[in-house]
Amino acid sequence: MRSYDFSPLYRATVGFDRIADLMDRVMTSEVAQPTYPPYNIEKTAENAYRISIAVAGFTPDELAVEVKENTLHVGARKAADEAERTYLHRGIATRAFERRFALADHVRVSGATHEHGMLHIDLVRETPEALKPRRIEIARGDLGGTKSIEAVKEPVEA
Repeated sequence: MRSYDFSPLYRATVGFDRIADLMDRVMTSEVAQPTYPPYNIEKTAENAYRISIAVAGFTPDELAVEVKENTLHVGARKAADEAERTYLHRGIATRAFERRFALADHVRVSGATHEHGMLHIDLVRETPEALKPRRIEIARGDLGGTKSIEAVKEPVEA
């Protein structure tokens, strides 16, 4: 196992501590990731994503989806089976699980649906207005005097 020192990153940058923490978490996480249940992550639009998880045998009441501190938690617990059954072959695994997905900043869960044994979780990246690119008007300096920026009333094109 390799250990990386992120102190040079902290000395030369401001505000990138979340990236270093994320990289540190990925490097120190357990090597063997659980493979149950299988899932897909797809990009459905420029700022939209969908996580589809195979949850055959679970009802919507037995599933839980919640977001805590930029982490999406998906879990399932099968209710106790009242009727005792004798299986000759049991290939549908309905064991309890919990999956976690790290979400980037400004990504929120827009909804979840359960259909045909699949749990679909839709995600949207919403960039705040303060982070969107904007054009800054450059005031022209006249030789005859100074003009304040507030005096320029021309519309700014985006």
